[in-house]
Amino acid sequence: QFLRVTKQYLPHVARLCLISTFLEDGIRMWFQWSEQRDYIDGTWNSGYFLASIFVILNLFGQLSGCILVLSRNFVQYACFGLFGIIALQTIAYSILWDLKFLMR
Repeated sequence: QFLRVTKQYLPHVARLCLISTFLEDGIRMWFQWSEQRDYIDGTWNSGYFLASIFVILNLFGQLSGCILVLSRNFVQYACFGLFGIIALQTIAYSILWDLKFLMR
């Protein structure tokens, strides 16, 4: 009986769980805009403009990917986009060499 009632909501909840990390990170980038920009600028000496472009790309890439996955529109492209964001962040935040983070 419980499965009959919740069956229509489970796919939405599952999708939300799968993209929750991207959603949280995108919202955090919105609220910590200056800290993220200053970190990228300080790490890569790229200047405020390029650092802002990087943060904008991350912010909109993550949030638009999440919206597309939740709305079931262009899910394959949204997943490729979110994977690209992971690759970009791995390089930008020097995560590639942090073994503890990668194992987690």
